[in-house]
Amino acid sequence: MLICATCAVERDEPLPELCPICADERQYVPEDGQRWLTMDELTRTGRHTVLEQNEPGLIGISTEPKAGIGQTAQLVLTPEGSLLWDPVGYIDDQTVESVLDHGPVLAIAASHPHMFGVQVEWSHRLGHVPVLVADADRQWLGRTDPCITFWSGTKAITEGLVLYQTGGHFPGSAVAHWAAGAAGKGVLLSGDSVFPNPDRRTVAFMRSYPNRLPLSGAVALGIAARLDELEFDRIYGNFNNVIPSGARGVVRESAQRHAAWTRGDFDHLT
Repeated sequence: MLICATCAVERDEPLPELCPICADERQYVPEDGQRWLTMDELTRTGRHTVLEQNEPGLIGISTEPKAGIGQTAQLVLTPEGSLLWDPVGYIDDQTVESVLDHGPVLAIAASHPHMFGVQVEWSHRLGHVPVLVADADRQWLGRTDPCITFWSGTKAITEGLVLYQTGGHFPGSAVAHWAAGAAGKGVLLSGDSVFPNPDRRTVAFMRSYPNRLPLSGAVALGIAARLDELEFDRIYGNFNNVIPSGARGVVRESAQRHAAWTRGDFDHLT
């Protein structure tokens, strides 16, 4: 198993010339070319993981220095066990021990293929727990393994913790809805289809962030309508970017604003 230096997604050998995820229009291959790394190489650079409690029952897991895209994984704790969401592209024994100190892991899932990280490696180290992959995005898997389970539409992890397929950034893009989060008001863990902006008052709907390619207004409105069926007050994005409160309304209003701009309603401002 090798890891793409740019996106930190694991891949079986034989390796392609370029990482398919990075060669796609949503990502990029760096100017200095494709590089593949081993986990040992990542370790020798002094990488380590940092666990930080975002709120009761939710722990952010990041890597310093970052591995690949540098997402923050989220460990959602429930009485039955935990969900590891958007797994990072690095893992070591200390991190495994820290995760398991919080109880058994029920499943691993990613919001979209850019966030696959070393998900199979995480599974193996955590007891061969299921890795849930949206069936619509199975073509982007770089590593196959019996631990992988495909799903579509919705997938319950345990009571009060459910995955919902929204599409958008990728056809299989998903969110995790945690009903007990935000003191019982509900938390949404999102990826690039619904991305909390730096103003903490709006979200973005993009096909590509690095290459500045938006989704259509119709798609943004469709995602918002799907999520409006859920109860949630807070959103955590895949870089620990947060909409701290009123998030359900933020998604609805942001989608309307996005659609208005793509229709040309505000062309007089340009």
